[in-house]
Amino acid sequence: MPKIVLIRHAHSTANAAGILSGQLPNVHLSKSGQEQAERLAERLGKLTIAQVQVSPMDRCSETLAPWLTRYGKGVTVTLEPNLVEVDYGKWSGKKLATLSRAKLWRKVQGQPSAVTFPDGESLARMQVRAMQTVHDFFASDQEMTIMVSHGDVIKAIVASSMGMHLDDFQRIVIDPASITILESNGGAIRLTRLNDSDSSVSELLQSKSKRGHLLGGGKGITK
Repeated sequence: MPKIVLIRHAHSTANAAGILSGQLPNVHLSKSGQEQAERLAERLGKLTIAQVQVSPMDRCSETLAPWLTRYGKGVTVTLEPNLVEVDYGKWSGKKLATLSRAKLWRKVQGQPSAVTFPDGESLARMQVRAMQTVHDFFASDQEMTIMVSHGDVIKAIVASSMGMHLDDFQRIVIDPASITILESNGGAIRLTRLNDSDSSVSELLQSKSKRGHLLGGGKGITK
């Protein structure tokens, strides 16, 4: 069954500083993030995959670089603008501790579907563009892709894929360097892994098992 492996970029220098970086340039992985990226390469392992899609932000390319070096020979890397971080406008570069006192913050947490950031992007528009990339993949003849993106973008993708309203997307947690897996055979999108920050997913991704009727919860991984 076709799979999308969603990966949030590893811990960044902006994460370390408590800053909402958004689409600001020159935000790289922190030392901790570099270590997470190295572990991520082993967690993914060797995969049969033709293409990966990566947000244009440096921290996303840096997150996947160790895996590409070890296992990505012949893999096409596409910078996908639909996966880019939210344009937070005037909020970009500001401390989260400061932003949390802004009047708009409460709406971001409780009614994000109605939020457009000052001189920036609406969260609803971000979800539309991100889901376009998801739907385009599942409409293709590819079996698997990796998409490296950002926390809010992946949360919005998961919410839409699960039929949740965007106003509920803050209930989803997506940690740095975490793996989330979506599957679809042309019908409804299924969530088979969410915010996995520790385990190896190589066996799951290499499995040829087809998921049919899931009454009872499914049968797990078989080869």
